[in-house]
Amino acid sequence: MKKIAIIGAGQVAEKVHAAYYLTKPETFQLVAVVDPNLARAELFCQRNQFKQAYTSTTEMLIEEQPDIVSVCTPNRFHYDSVMSALAAGCSVFCEKPPAMTSLEAENMWKLAEKKSVCLAYDFQHRYSPEAQMLKENIALLGDIYYSEANALRRSGVPGWGNFIDKTLQGGGPLIDYGIHMLDTALYLLDFPKIKAVSGYQYQKIGPRKNQGSFGFWDPEKYTVEDSLFGTLEFENGGILRINTSFALNIQADKVLDVQLCGDEAGANLYPGKIYTDQAGELKVIKQIESKETNNHFTSIDHFCRKVAGDPQAIIADGRQGYIVQKVIAALYQSAEIGEKVEL
Repeated sequence: MKKIAIIGAGQVAEKVHAAYYLTKPETFQLVAVVDPNLARAELFCQRNQFKQAYTSTTEMLIEEQPDIVSVCTPNRFHYDSVMSALAAGCSVFCEKPPAMTSLEAENMWKLAEKKSVCLAYDFQHRYSPEAQMLKENIALLGDIYYSEANALRRSGVPGWGNFIDKTLQGGGPLIDYGIHMLDTALYLLDFPKIKAVSGYQYQKIGPRKNQGSFGFWDPEKYTVEDSLFGTLEFENGGILRINTSFALNIQADKVLDVQLCGDEAGANLYPGKIYTDQAGELKVIKQIESKETNNHFTSIDHFCRKVAGDPQAIIADGRQGYIVQKVIAALYQSAEIGEKVEL
């Protein structure tokens, strides 16, 4: 049996990570939870059948020697938690984003390779049936030269957690929400080499309002962007536009999608569909019926299968996490300096 530890006893740790591990009692031994709040860690253990609560990651790693560690802390603490677990020889499944900086993400990737352990990130949308259908049929699109990754909310500033605190989160909708569609787009495009990025960010609504679809927030503590729009230029001549927002005056409540345009056909992620034009009429080539799936569970399952040696398992590994983090950092840098950033 693989011994499991979780660092961070928050909502995602319980609703996603612990919930998945609990479905396989014959495979996983739930040994420890780490959180700076001992009482919270102890309650987490009681609710989710973990053996021991800790406030120190170092102590936990020494005492329990887990095989797998899930990292579910606020973004600012991903790096230290992941590096400690990797150094102890653990395979690590980390929530997004990988880290706060591209250098941190690179160090995590390199250490995982050095220790010959598995490092993966929870970019769950690439595991959706829609994404897998597009991936399997991507050749139907021909030469893909224009793509869009959209993660937009009209009134979706999170009213809980640390999502409006740049010091703890590293940014707003781009690093929290847009990162999922960015990863899925790059995954579908097979991570083409990126030449340059341009970014434009705005903070127009969060500091002026205090209530939205996701609850209340303190506008005086709002330090992240409301929205960020950017362009990735690929060495193959194609481009990817990314549009993200917590708050933006659009008609829809939200837009969550990837669109791909090739010289033979186009595609959308949600709903999963491949189509083309035929004499002025839209012709659907392939589509998949949307259905409820737990993509988080699928993501963790692929990671655990990879740890077990399954060559068919698909993971968002350390290298891909580094690339995504590097793009995020470059978009923020471009938006701050008002210039294109070469990669």
